[in-house]
Amino acid sequence: MSNPQFWSAPLRYLRWASHEKPAIFYSMIIGTTGPVLLVSLPPIRRFFGDVDPQPIPLTYPIPQGPRKIPQGYDDE
Repeated sequence: MSNPQFWSAPLRYLRWASHEKPAIFYSMIIGTTGPVLLVSLPPIRRFFGDVDPQPIPLTYPIPQGPRKIPQGYDDE
């Protein structure tokens, strides 16, 4: 029996690969679940109550009023 080509008969190739080359078969299955999860996982997370965290601040907040100078650290 010759090895089936993926593009000519994809289901036949997957059946053949699941028996003859399981590493290729499972890596194809895991590879196809990535884009599917990218689209379907955020709505599922929000349905179960998981919220996105607040964004990390990119600047340091500037305090109001005069700056307090620390006391007791001067060289004497």
